Amino acid sequence: MSGGRRPSLVSQVRTELLQEIGDGRLLAGDKLPNEYELADRFAVSRQTVREAIQSLVVSGHLSRQRGTGTFVTTAPSRHALDTNVSYTAMIRDAGLEPGETVLEVLRRPASAAEARALRLGSGQEVVAVERIRRGNDRPLIYSRDRIPADVLGDAGQERLSDSLYAMLEAAGHRVVGATARLLPVLADRRLSELLQVGEGAPLLHIHQVDRDTDDVPVMESDEWHVADAFDVIVNRRAPL
Repeated sequence: MSGGRRPSLVSQVRTELLQEIGDGRLLAGDKLPNEYELADRFAVSRQTVREAIQSLVVSGHLSRQRGTGTFVTTAPSRHALDTNVSYTAMIRDAGLEPGETVLEVLRRPASAAEARALRLGSGQEVVAVERIRRGNDRPLIYSRDRIPADVLGDAGQERLSDSLYAMLEAAGHRVVGATARLLPVLADRRLSELLQVGEGAPLLHIHQVDRDTDDVPVMESDEWHVADAFDVIVNRRAPL
């Protein structure tokens, strides 16, 4: 990857601390070294350390106790890719208050790429939904979902702010499988604005196609996750 800005010193310190939390070097309940020690370790100013710590307090990874210090509260929520899960539950499990903003709901003709992914004929339409999912009012995930209009039938567009899986099941298309592709990317200007991260910040892009009980594609999704929001894992079986 190239062409993005170098991460700021605040982002570098934040990422290092998150890695220590994620790999178990810092456990829930552990007290962080003071600002002077961290500034010396990372060769940055105390202000840089203070901003990095504040961002982790906002994200729920750290908590400040007056007169005592700063402590680790939790490791990032783990998201196993072999199972579709509720992002609302994931955000809540990470110790954050979930929230969601629907940016746009639009019925339009499918693009050529969407028609291929969803096995649609020429001229068929999709309902496209754009959303931001938040934790403690911080943007964590930007998603674009496209569902064949014929699959939804007469379902009202106002219901598209609810669980799309529940809506598909109510329409007779319960999702039973999916194929997902993961790609690390850097935030461009639009993603940086939507997710409130710096241009060039690392993101995880997940492209997914969901299938119903008849193995028919019923939804194509693109998601961009803030890199430190969740610990994404893949469960793998040993060869037979």
